[in-house]
Amino acid sequence: MSSRENKQQLPDLTNQILKTYEDLGTINHLGHTPLPQLDKIVEILMDFKEVLYPGYRRRQGLHQDNVSFYVGDLIDQIFNELSTQIARALQHEDVVFESKGEWSSYLEQGEQLTLKLLERLPEVRRVLATDVQAAYDGDPACKSLDEVIFCYPGLDAITVHRIAHELYLLNVPFIPRMMAEWSHKETGIDIHPGATVGESFFIDHGTGVVIGETTVIGNFVKLYQGVTLGALSFPTDSDGNIIRTMKRHPTIEDRVVVYASATILGGDTNVGHDSVIGSSVWLTRSVQPHTTVTLEKPKLRMRAESKEAVTNNSSFEI
Repeated sequence: MSSRENKQQLPDLTNQILKTYEDLGTINHLGHTPLPQLDKIVEILMDFKEVLYPGYRRRQGLHQDNVSFYVGDLIDQIFNELSTQIARALQHEDVVFESKGEWSSYLEQGEQLTLKLLERLPEVRRVLATDVQAAYDGDPACKSLDEVIFCYPGLDAITVHRIAHELYLLNVPFIPRMMAEWSHKETGIDIHPGATVGESFFIDHGTGVVIGETTVIGNFVKLYQGVTLGALSFPTDSDGNIIRTMKRHPTIEDRVVVYASATILGGDTNVGHDSVIGSSVWLTRSVQPHTTVTLEKPKLRMRAESKEAVTNNSSFEI
């Protein structure tokens, strides 16, 4: 069959796909209020990183005499773009609940919420400085604070989280989760924007870390790769619907270290301060402060099949 004959089938295939837009209307968004734009949200996050860590990425050679112009322009850009994206999210949320106001009112709300976030940036920078220091102090392979800012995915993840969390606290729809999931894709670290994270927080290596929405983390906490701070179960109401407002995820107090692949579950689970949770531990109940939780030492069986290995008696248990 020729290329022309193959292409003649495309209109019919297109019609078949279009029919699914009617039959499966839950997974298309047509004829409704526009949603926030992911590409714009990512650009906004890049602008935020320039403001939070000036001189590291796009624009180098900054100094005290010119940084005010550069940052001022970024703040103006963030204000315009984020206000619009928040307005789109607010308008869509109202349409979902069958109410709708004028675009100008949504834009005004977006501007007010953006201003509240921008007012928080000095405090966000102060806390991020403690996170950078915690990464440097917690990793002997790290040579400088600059290396942390350039290279550490854990810092990228917590940077996005601290912005998304502020928007979450302002009850901005969609956008905090969009930020969090983009960061998850980029770093392999999944932090729900609702999670409360204290100062001097360090995720070492990071890949596979999951931190649930109602998690509360204290100060000077260190997590390694593969750690899950998750929900033990999903409580339901009398109609069988998930209760979404309950605390489902654990509380980790100050100066706790959680090693690789540990799983800590449940809203009532509290890990006391100055505790250590060992690798691969599965924990669903609280532990007192200054507690070390580890698995009992497993047996490691090694068996070699070669004649030389048999001669050397290389089959053994540890």
